[in-house]
Amino acid sequence: MGVAGVRFDVIVLGFGGVGSAALAHLARRGVNVLGLDQFPGAHDRGSSHGETRMIRQAYLEHPDYVPLLRRAYTLWDELEELTGKRLFERVGLLEVGPADGFVVPGIIASARQHELAVEELSHDEVRSRFPGFKLDESMAAVFESEAGYLLVEECVRAHLEVASQFGATLHTGETVEDWSAGRDGVAVKTNRQTYYADRLVVTAGAWASRFLGEIGCALPVVRKHLHWFDCQDPIYRRELGCPAFLFEVDRTVYYGFPQIDELGVKIAEHSEQGELVEDPLDLDRSLDEAERQRVATQLKRYLPGVSLLPTRHVVCMYTMSPDHHFIVDHHPEFPAVVFAAGLSGHGFKFASTLGEALAEMALGERASQPVEFLGLKRFGVA
Repeated sequence: MGVAGVRFDVIVLGFGGVGSAALAHLARRGVNVLGLDQFPGAHDRGSSHGETRMIRQAYLEHPDYVPLLRRAYTLWDELEELTGKRLFERVGLLEVGPADGFVVPGIIASARQHELAVEELSHDEVRSRFPGFKLDESMAAVFESEAGYLLVEECVRAHLEVASQFGATLHTGETVEDWSAGRDGVAVKTNRQTYYADRLVVTAGAWASRFLGEIGCALPVVRKHLHWFDCQDPIYRRELGCPAFLFEVDRTVYYGFPQIDELGVKIAEHSEQGELVEDPLDLDRSLDEAERQRVATQLKRYLPGVSLLPTRHVVCMYTMSPDHHFIVDHHPEFPAVVFAAGLSGHGFKFASTLGEALAEMALGERASQPVEFLGLKRFGVA
């Protein structure tokens, strides 16, 4: 199977956050790897855009993610060294919610299990250290000093830069139409030609269902919004000590970042709800005014010094798994195909680690990090 000149060791289908990392890890290992994406690198048509993504280790979603995050911290630092780019800002993270809610207890449980440095703060301590924030009396607060944010587009560009430096072939503006797998490897057909390889890595984001077929679970895509609001008060600036923040309000999470540029403070609502996206290519990018009002209400309540004057609005997509945890595994029908899908809106911070794991799995190795809990087995898929 194959034609001279268009056969590779591995093909990576889609190179957003995780795909770009997989390309970099494969290329650094001397693998002849091809990356295919219908859009330019670090584009705004998927899920890996909008300036910043939060990164934290005391993971309230599940303690089993913590070892992956520890590795991710190492790999993001390594990527900075390789490229000379500033990608990770450790500004700290203030997390607030009801003492009997799911955010603060989840963080504390994760921190205790993994012996992570997380401070439980009184209201007086919050007012003293972070005077831009106002808390309800019923709320508890914790602070994770090693948390912060990643510069999302710069991270993707950095991984692609490393991949190119180590010999990866990157094709953009090329649409994958189909792929097949057999005893001789895999074939990937695009609108230009057919490529052949021994292995395939599928990191297609919102297009995952289309390219993975029947894997035993659905991967619906929902539309999500990112908002920026004008801020003239320097108390919210990154360089003056304002941290990232995450609030649990009425069982919903609102998260945001200090001011890093003229756009002001960024804030968004994190939930599993959202308008279903039937075709990611035809994503509705219009503003949901009701959703922006909910976000503005939380700003006024908890960050009263931030203006309610909007400066920017961006739409992205969450690809949801049934239990809202990632799926990282071999394809159930085709062992030569590995994939990551269903990152459910909290995956970018793990991109460096997941890319490494997929590279290892694509080469027939066992992932060096404990990703087994993210496999299809939990859905009863053999």
